[in-house]
Amino acid sequence: MTTPRCPITTHVLDLSLGLPAAGLEVTLCAFEGGVFAERARRRTDADGRVGDLLPALAIEPGVYRLRFFVAEYFQAGGRTSFYPYIDVVFELDPSRAHHHVPLLLSPYGYSTYRGS
Repeated sequence: MTTPRCPITTHVLDLSLGLPAAGLEVTLCAFEGGVFAERARRRTDADGRVGDLLPALAIEPGVYRLRFFVAEYFQAGGRTSFYPYIDVVFELDPSRAHHHVPLLLSPYGYSTYRGS
């Protein structure tokens, strides 16, 4: 029996502006051999989304990290941020068909959750 493979997506909303966080750089890393190895690097689209971090067939069960480069994003808009980047580490559940990891963002705080 083969393990189903699941796509990983994200959506970033800038709560301080009430808008999607467009152009924010995001990396996806897999935890392998005690270190995180980069698998994908993308920027959010105009709607604050990244839907193509990795195709479903390239993802294996395990621990993954999304890194959101928020300082660069805020600096581009003439603002500062308390966080240089935000890491969200999660375990991919192979029984789920899709892993969506949203980030709600402001210059001095953030929230994330398991999306649908």
